[in-house]
Formats: sequence, structure tokens, C-alpha cells
Amino acid sequence: MVAVLPPRVVVAAPSSGSGKTTIATGLLGAFAARGTRPTPFKIGPDYVDPGYHALAAGRPGRNLDPVLVGADRLPGLVVHGAAGADLAVVEGVMGLFDGRLVRAFPCPHTGTHAQGLRPNDDDGSTAHVARLLDAPVVLVVDARGQHRSVAALLHGFAHFDPRVRPAGVVLNRVGTERHADALRAACAEVGMPVLGVVPRRAELAVPSRHLGLVTAAEHGDAAREAVAAMTALVAAHVDLDAVEALARRAPATPATPWDPAGEVASPSGPRPVVAIAGGPAFTFGYPEHVELLTAAGCEVVVVDPLRDEALPEATAGLVLPGGFPEEHLDTLAANVPLREAVRRFADDGGPVHAECGGLLYLGRSLDGAAMCGVLDADAAMGPRLHLGYRTATAATDSPVAAEGETVTGHEFHRTVITPRAGSSPAWHWTAHDGAVTEGFVAGNVHASYLHTHPAGRPEAVARFADACRTR
Repeated sequence: MVAVLPPRVVVAAPSSGSGKTTIATGLLGAFAARGTRPTPFKIGPDYVDPGYHALAAGRPGRNLDPVLVGADRLPGLVVHGAAGADLAVVEGVMGLFDGRLVRAFPCPHTGTHAQGLRPNDDDGSTAHVARLLDAPVVLVVDARGQHRSVAALLHGFAHFDPRVRPAGVVLNRVGTERHADALRAACAEVGMPVLGVVPRRAELAVPSRHLGLVTAAEHGDAAREAVAAMTALVAAHVDLDAVEALARRAPATPATPWDPAGEVASPSGPRPVVAIAGGPAFTFGYPEHVELLTAAGCEVVVVDPLRDEALPEATAGLVLPGGFPEEHLDTLAANVPLREAVRRFADDGGPVHAECGGLLYLGRSLDGAAMCGVLDADAAMGPRLHLGYRTATAATDSPVAAEGETVTGHEFHRTVITPRAGSSPAWHWTAHDGAVTEGFVAGNVHASYLHTHPAGRPEAVARFADACRTR
């Protein structure tokens, strides 16, 4: 079945910190409030912004990451995620043209070289995704400390890449009416339509910490209040009719909808129960993971390690996604019944797939607090951020990868686990500072810092579902 991409707009910026999340979230909330059904997307591997998008739109926030899932899958994922919606709002990542940085160095385990860094590389950037989706771009500019210089900035962004031309600008964090008038005049000099002039609002600040914003699930009522404030701000100061008209001018580009049932087989017979950790401590997951597991014949049940004291009845597989367990140490440590249930399940050969925060939960301790003790490893907060895409080779057969398989994933953490790898490691990769051996494979447990996107590796989900069915 071939469909067409929905009306759509990409919200971009010259740099991080310009206010993309405020404007994108506000647009989602404002469109929803007036009866236009928006659907949210976030470019890149970010897990936090989609939580705020989902609150605003009343629909799951989904990620669009050509590095993790492949560029060819993106249009189909948009059609799939936009089913039943009137338009798509896509929030960009970093600056408009900022993409993946890759340098050429050989992997000591495979001898292959990564793609070299080129001056015009924008792989995975907002511009890359805007081209793939043939979508108009709204540029959010932080106007603090400038007025006519905005004209030069807009001129540069409008002409840097003729394949990506911003169709309008939202001037953000504007001071006074005099400031606004000067900015409008600057935009008129270069023929850039002004779609909104948004004043500074200090009360919109959402708390942040070592890995960015506090997640919506953890922020609770304060997150809902923040989303409501963003919605009100955008509704009052952005021309929603003009933004919607821009989205509807995007061409009706044909695309085959991504279909989880077409990516994995669904054997007949009993449906194995797969428990997925959720709740405020484990929020780093993708909606497509649940959809693929379900399509592969599994019954997915969410378990909250902060609250639930047992795994679901008849659990045949356990997924521990990333999140912020380090922010909930006392509660996680105090839930002894669940920690012991997880350890018994793993010791008994149950398939376990743990990423980042899930890896920490499986260790003996995290910052001195007792965890599950499945792995002979201890973790603590470290001095630096580990961040970036990784091209990794599976070091050991496991429920999610065959030895020698190459995957693309993403690393994003400030913790350090000791040892970094077990006697049967999960992955090998090469970083700027040398070769890395990382993660743990023990029995049917696969635990690693590496995040992968299930839509980019449906065969891994099918492999895990088979392991659960065998159990």
C-alpha cells in the first residue's frame, strides 16, 4: 500500500538552545487546542523532548533518526506515526545543518574504516531529514542581543544549501516592541516571512540536569504546567494559520507506510509475555519497540521498578530500557522483591535486553545503592559525558545479536561501570581515543550502554521474541 506524507513542517534553529522545543511543543498544543490534530516527531536519538511533545499533542512522540534507522525508512515511519492526524510537527536537532561527525579510523576487530568526515557532511541533521521529507522549514531564532544582524544570519541560512530553504522565521526571546520592530525590518530586508514574535518568558524554563531536561514522566504536574505555558505562549504570539498553511503546501509525496507486521513474522501459538520497565526511572524507549514485539507475537506488559514488586505473571522476557535510575536510587534499592525477581529470572536463563539505565540496574550497585546483582559490576557517576553515534560489532552471540553482526547505535551517559565489559562482552567499536570493548553477555542477558532503534533492527526484535518463545 502506498500513501502520501501528511502536511508537515520542520522546526529548526541556527543552534541548540534557541528555543526549538518551546516552539515545537507550543505549536503541538496550540494546534490540538483548536481542533487540528497534530502528530509529533523529534529528529535524532533524543528521548526527552518526545515526552513533552506527547503531553502537548495527546499522541506518542516519535523519533526520526536516519543514522539509527536508515534514511529510506523515514518517510514510511512518518506516515505510520501520522495515521489519523491532520499534520506533523517535526522538531529538529542542534543547528539546522549540524549532523553526525565521523572520522576515518580502522576497527581493530574487522579492519574496516568508518566513513571519512567531509566539509559538507550533514548526515542525521535537521537539514538531512527536511530533504528526505521534502518539508518546509521554520527557523527559530534567539533574537537576544541582536536586531539587524538577524538579516545576515537569515540570508546565510537561506542560501547555504539550495535544497533546504527556510520558509519563515519565529523570532524568539524578543525584548521590547522597539526590538520587535527592528527585527521585523531586518527580516523584510532579506524577504523572510515572520511567522511569530515570541517574548522572553523566564517562567517557561524546564529543570535540567546532567543529561538535559528532566523527563516529562518525572516532572509530573510541573511538566503539564510547562506544556500549557508553552501552548499559551505560542498561541498568543505565533501565526498558527500561516504555519498550518505552510505545512499544507508541502508536496503530497508518496511513501509506503512502515508496518511492524511486515518487518517481523508472527508465529501462531501462545504469546510470550515480555515485561518492559517503565515509569519515571526508565523512560528511554521507542514506541516502535512495543509495536514490533507485539507484531512478533509477544504480549507486552509494562512494569515500574519504582512501584511494582514482582514481574508480570508468566514473564518470558525482560526489556530494561534507558532512563535515569541514578535519580531514583533509594526507591529502586528499597524495592528488594523486584530486584530479587529480576536476578532470579536472569539466573534461570530468562532473556534480558538492557540498555544504558537498564545496564546500571542489573549491576551490583549504582553510586553505592544496591541494584539487582545480575552482573558483577558496579557503577557510579563519572566526570564526563559519553555521547555520540557508534558503529559497533557484536562480540558474542546473544538474544539480540549474532556474533560479528554490525550495528549503529548511540551512547549517552555520564556514569562509569566497572568493569566496562564482562568476560563475554556485548560489543566492540572504535572511538576517537581508541578501541572499545563494552557491555556484558551472560547466559541470556545482553546489557550495554549502547542504545539502538528497533525500527532500524527489526531482526533483533524478532530474535529476542524467538528467545522468549523458546523459554
